[in-house]
Amino acid sequence: MRKTALDCVHKLSQIDERVVFVGSDLGPGVLDKMKTEFPDRFFMEGVSEQYIIGMAAGLAMEGFIPYVNTIATFLTRRCYEQVAVDLCMHDLPVRLIANGGGGVYAPLGPTHLAVEDIAIMRALPNMAVVAPCDADEMNRLMMSTLEWPHPIYIRLAKGGDRVVSAEQNGFELGKSIKMKTGADGMFITTGVMTQLALETAEILKGDGVDVGVLHVHTIKPFDVSGVISAIENVKAVVTVEEHIVNGGLGSAVLESCSELRPELLPKISRIGIPDKFATEYGSQGSLLKHWGITADNLVAAMMKKLGG
Repeated sequence: MRKTALDCVHKLSQIDERVVFVGSDLGPGVLDKMKTEFPDRFFMEGVSEQYIIGMAAGLAMEGFIPYVNTIATFLTRRCYEQVAVDLCMHDLPVRLIANGGGGVYAPLGPTHLAVEDIAIMRALPNMAVVAPCDADEMNRLMMSTLEWPHPIYIRLAKGGDRVVSAEQNGFELGKSIKMKTGADGMFITTGVMTQLALETAEILKGDGVDVGVLHVHTIKPFDVSGVISAIENVKAVVTVEEHIVNGGLGSAVLESCSELRPELLPKISRIGIPDKFATEYGSQGSLLKHWGITADNLVAAMMKKLGG
């Protein structure tokens, strides 16, 4: 997914001379072709995330469209003030490409686990927050970012994830995609958790339970009408995210229903990371199991809401 995102930055730089890349100590070989082709629009800075946000803001003020890439926690926690003041307050078209959302950097522990990034970024005025489900959707997202006039936070998974998106479903910032219809229940997901939800829906289908999957790649701006339309006629709804349960996708769903359709609230349950920092190391898979984000727990949560 990261390779796809960066390859798209190179493609966009060939299409539009306003596109520049700013990296933060990403190691040798990153976007070498772009560096060779457009050396004046390729910047690899050191471990200085606050600085590169200010730098990207300055470039945007001069008419460029900067694409900034580093580890998710470094783009959010480390330079939150710069993102808020330099980018969002001035509403600048800077794209933040964040490596390793959720539990991707499990071996490195809680300092590198971006478990609250969606919550803190969606709290910022003018910031869009997007989490594609696979590399193909990442390509569609990246190629649609050129003319978006506001800052965007793009949450990347580990890469190599199974492709579940389809080109015929299209891609539009701020619009959800129904990946599977269902008469009994609906999983609402974002990022690579869409894959887990689709797998779980097939398990439930084997038990005679018809559950759909709504993929919400854009958590902000939130597709309120699309989400409400998808859930108003089913009996149970479970939101699934690789993010703390506070402030993320599940919270956005509850907020929307609370304001517009409060009668839908009782049918909604949330699955995500508990509201605490990680206490274990290991693999992404082992952490997801530790957090309870598994197909078995998704089945149990859906069946509980369905009364089964």
